[in-house]
Amino acid sequence: MPVPFRLIAAPAIALCLVFSLPAAGIAEPMITTTVVADALPKGKQTMPALYITAAEAADVVATREDVLLIDVRTPEETMLVGYPTSADVNIPFALLAPDHSFDAKKGRYQMNPNPRFVGTMQSYLDAQDASAVLIICRSGGRSARAVDALVKAGVTLPLYTVVDGFEGDKDKAGQRTINGWKNAGAPWTTKIAADFLQGVD
Repeated sequence: MPVPFRLIAAPAIALCLVFSLPAAGIAEPMITTTVVADALPKGKQTMPALYITAAEAADVVATREDVLLIDVRTPEETMLVGYPTSADVNIPFALLAPDHSFDAKKGRYQMNPNPRFVGTMQSYLDAQDASAVLIICRSGGRSARAVDALVKAGVTLPLYTVVDGFEGDKDKAGQRTINGWKNAGAPWTTKIAADFLQGVD
């Protein structure tokens, strides 16, 4: 006896609907980026391999309220060099050594890991309703290390590193003029917002 068409069609239609609906808990589609992961220096690569340029990051945070932008530079950098006006918070990955010990090899004052970075980030992210997080530093090195530290600590949100950072990469003269948030003309300020800095004693 042939099976009525409606008995075959109904389950098939239901199955198609299930596969066409977004799965529960899945965020909006991945953030679109022009970054070619394999072209990045090793020091800018991360475990999740999620990357974005500063110009792209500025566009994303201007249009998506579900994406956070977190600055992981020192508070001195944000005050003296500036920071994105759209940054949600400054949670430093490293801090200047209190004695201002000099790193002759790098030609700068020594920076020490911030022992409160991971815990502060976890608490902050737990209190937000974010689909993704963009991490920005000066030029993409610290943000990459910050992302990996968070992944190792168990953070499961998509963590993107802003590969050219706030100031950008150096040109042949050693000046940071090539890319980065400031060079992209994205909005920034040196006026520190109340409660912008977190995770320091």
